[in-house]
Amino acid sequence: MSDHDRYIPGVPCWIDTTQPDPDAAAAFYAAVFGWTYEDVTPADAPQRYAIAHRPGGTVGGIGGPSEAGVRPTWEMYVRVADADEAAVRVRNAGGRVLVEPTEVGPGGCFAAFADPAGAAFSVWQAHERHGADVVNEHGAVNFNQLHTRDLEAASAFYGAVFGWELIGVEGAPMWALPGYGDFLEQRRPGMREQMAAMGAPERFEDVVASVIRTEDGDDAPDHWSVVFGVDDADAAAESAAAWGGTVVVPPFDAPWVRSTVLRDPQGALFTATKFVPENRDLPVAS
Repeated sequence: MSDHDRYIPGVPCWIDTTQPDPDAAAAFYAAVFGWTYEDVTPADAPQRYAIAHRPGGTVGGIGGPSEAGVRPTWEMYVRVADADEAAVRVRNAGGRVLVEPTEVGPGGCFAAFADPAGAAFSVWQAHERHGADVVNEHGAVNFNQLHTRDLEAASAFYGAVFGWELIGVEGAPMWALPGYGDFLEQRRPGMREQMAAMGAPERFEDVVASVIRTEDGDDAPDHWSVVFGVDDADAAAESAAAWGGTVVVPPFDAPWVRSTVLRDPQGALFTATKFVPENRDLPVAS
């Protein structure tokens, strides 16, 4: 692992989306997030793939065209030391292998899985490409969220596959990776002290993803979703609507954040969130 590698096994490291019209998707996210693009499509590839950039480096990918009739989504990739071993753990824990471990040129090896409830996710075994360079900034991934009806079953599965632990169950459930905070403290000495001074929840330095419990009456299947950081959630909603997207949930205040749920013009859902420390004591929505 190089000095520039911000990821250890068990940490989400990349996001991408496959769209019916990748050029239109690229234009939309360029307008909303200020992305620029690097086309990395191999000469003989049936689909195009572009890596999105913000100042400071890479943030995610846009590919396509996707299969007809398949609604696009944002996909999460979790860093692993060995994709083949990850596939074994997924099967042993009751999940499914959707795409067997596959080398992607010199960049790395990926595989796609589904947990026992059907929520799809991918893993990334890095060679030359480690993952997103920019996170937790405007136009970059801020969090990945599992939407699930069964916290106990999800905890057993992701604990077996990635070593994640479920914390904060009574308030806002989150996935914690033991040792991740130690890794971050080595990269950024003083990080724990800063979090404590800010009033961050216990073990927040170990958190790698969050959980949304699916409400009764919601027939949406279990799935993963992506949260992007933004400088202004209200402006992000206005921009998305102006460029053909849909504001699914208008901007609202929640603990630590102001957020909005958006859908891009081709159907991929995502959340845009501004960090608002003044909101730290707001109640968690029931």
